[in-house]
Amino acid sequence: MPETVKTRIPARMDRLPWSPWHWLVVLGLGTVWILDGLEVTIVGAIASRLSEQDALGISEYQVAVGGTFYIAGAAVGALGFGYLTDRLGRKKLFIASLGLYLLATVLTGFTWSAYSFWFFRFLTGLGIGGEYAAINSAIDELIPAKYRGRVGLIINGSYWLGAAFGAALSGLLLDKDLFGADLGWRLAFFLGAVLAIGIMLVRRHVPESPRWLMIHGRNDEAEQLVDGIEREIERKTWKSLEPVGADDELEIVQRRSTNFVEIARVLFRDYPRRSLLGFTLLATQAFVYNAVIFTFSLVLTGVFDVDSSVAGLYLIPFGIANFLGVLILGRLFDTVGRRPMISGTYFVAALGLAALAALLAGDALGTWGYIALLCGAFFFASAAASAGYLTVSETFPLEIRAMAIALFYAISTGIGGAVGPLLFGRLLGGDDPAGVAVGYWIAAGLMAFAAIIEIVFGVDAEQQSLEDVAEPLSAQEAG
Repeated sequence: MPETVKTRIPARMDRLPWSPWHWLVVLGLGTVWILDGLEVTIVGAIASRLSEQDALGISEYQVAVGGTFYIAGAAVGALGFGYLTDRLGRKKLFIASLGLYLLATVLTGFTWSAYSFWFFRFLTGLGIGGEYAAINSAIDELIPAKYRGRVGLIINGSYWLGAAFGAALSGLLLDKDLFGADLGWRLAFFLGAVLAIGIMLVRRHVPESPRWLMIHGRNDEAEQLVDGIEREIERKTWKSLEPVGADDELEIVQRRSTNFVEIARVLFRDYPRRSLLGFTLLATQAFVYNAVIFTFSLVLTGVFDVDSSVAGLYLIPFGIANFLGVLILGRLFDTVGRRPMISGTYFVAALGLAALAALLAGDALGTWGYIALLCGAFFFASAAASAGYLTVSETFPLEIRAMAIALFYAISTGIGGAVGPLLFGRLLGGDDPAGVAVGYWIAAGLMAFAAIIEIVFGVDAEQQSLEDVAEPLSAQEAG
């Protein structure tokens, strides 16, 4: 017989002041997106090197197929790890997913053929996909409501620090005067593994989510964990925490797991508007980002005659602009509010992409003008994209949170990751700017559509407890 318990754990976690303990959580869980950005950028930069006979000797098409395997792995990993994260706990899975990424990255460095490259890229994608579900759910449940929006945005946006770093690093590692043709690209993957080991050392100190523990029959353990967190924060901040009142008590019926039938019922019967919102936000940003990134070098070389050897370096200012967007705008998502900021950033990004399309069609842009406008548009688009992940992770009940993230990530990445690059690739049309302009008009229209959906269906979750935004299924049963 399931046990009914009363707990104040959510309120106790949400009233905590920012402290060194929260920085531990951010460093242990959030820095993995830097690895994701590094991975994607490095592979794009070394594509031509892998096709050289004195390196791996596979074709550029076979390298591109490796990208498809990576995306497929990420989708499968998100679904598999997402289900297990809700069932077995956040910590077990964010340790396992990082461990898988670490192993797969090392193995990729030892690649000997196209088939081994594809297999290891699929395994790497499995690990990264698992991270999306496990990390976003854990972050939201460990960070106080007052800071949840900005922290979520900055962590997801840190991907672009990795992208900028990868772009800068690729020039060094691919320099044949420094490293042999068959060595530099392998070192790039080994470097990712070294960074993963550093993250793992920090991550092992990050605790299980007390919210997950209280639901899954381990309320006493959750209470002890929160007691320890509170004592540590009081000791390091030299301040006594205010007690939590009886009004903040939550009554729940503890459970071991949630089956797929109940997951589908909650997503599509109980929360259809939120499901439509989550899918629209994530699919739109996935289409736009994948379309732009996978054709980034092609546009520079085909339209602006940039030498292919330096085209990847333009990702450095692009990556920095993306990260600055979430860093500068993130706080406003907690103060101005989710709905106006999410719709606003999607709409401003749409305007920037539309301006870019118009100027490209008129052949009125030079290389740096194109980069400047692109950076301006994606300064806002990066905040919008990160807010999509934030929306999905905070607007569904705790029992299915990781699975909701996984499902919408897998579907949106599968659609946007496949259709965006294919469509933009066909529109490039050699060196004709008009074809590229059509692609940017489409991207602008999709971002504007997402802004409208957010205005209509958005959830005002700023500074609210997760349990107020979406009541746990366990609390509904107790009621």
